[in-house]
Amino acid sequence: MPEDSPVFLVNPYADPVVVRINGRANYLNSSPMREFFAMIIAQGRKKISIDFRNCLAVDSTFLGIVAGAALELADQEPPGEMRLVALGPRNLELIRNLGLHRIVTLSDEIGDAESAAGMQELQNDSISKDDRVRMIIDAHKKLIKCDESNAERFQDVLAFMRKRSGWDPSKE
Repeated sequence: MPEDSPVFLVNPYADPVVVRINGRANYLNSSPMREFFAMIIAQGRKKISIDFRNCLAVDSTFLGIVAGAALELADQEPPGEMRLVALGPRNLELIRNLGLHRIVTLSDEIGDAESAAGMQELQNDSISKDDRVRMIIDAHKKLIKCDESNAERFQDVLAFMRKRSGWDPSKE
């Protein structure tokens, strides 16, 4: 898989819902995942499994979107579950450093639901600069909600994004 062609494959009908990352998952291509998570959670789906075996790299924005979905699932009654599967050493280190391991289930096993059957490509969308800035800010706020020590880690990112966009923090 070429590095510059990230693809998200999804099976919204599997139980758990399956997402497979092929390539890099970052602020440039995370918007469709955010929308997908919102859609399936709104449909009442309670289990999501994300397969990282073909994931080359992730950034904090993508992980913030995962954290946001995991927090929403955890708030459901009964609580749902976000499972991260087949993480490589670097992605596992990032997830642990950001505290996501406290709100997700980590697994090395790829079950039957994660098989290629029924997978469809999630289409990338183009979002406005302002929407991307809001997505980045929101994703980092979710990481801070997940682990308060992330506030110090991401204070410069948030300040930069707010300044760049003219964002008014009083409206958050």
